[in-house]
Amino acid sequence: MMKKTPRIKIPKSVRNYVFHRDNYQCQSCGKKEQETQLNIDHIIPLAKGGSNDISNLQTLCQTCNQQKNIILILAFVVTLPN
Repeated sequence: MMKKTPRIKIPKSVRNYVFHRDNYQCQSCGKKEQETQLNIDHIIPLAKGGSNDISNLQTLCQTCNQQKNIILILAFVVTLPN
């Protein structure tokens, strides 16, 4: 079973830095801030050993972030014993 990793709120200054670094653009599909809701995403999820370090954070639009989460959940389900 996936262990729930405690979440530490990413400071607003870090969020703003990541958005600026990524040009306020989804790093998956390329949509810009004016076209969609942007989120901060952990490239390597906290539950898989990722961190809140800036190098592990990226800007994703809400749609791409949700799609990534669905893929991670499906990958986890496939590993469950019958």
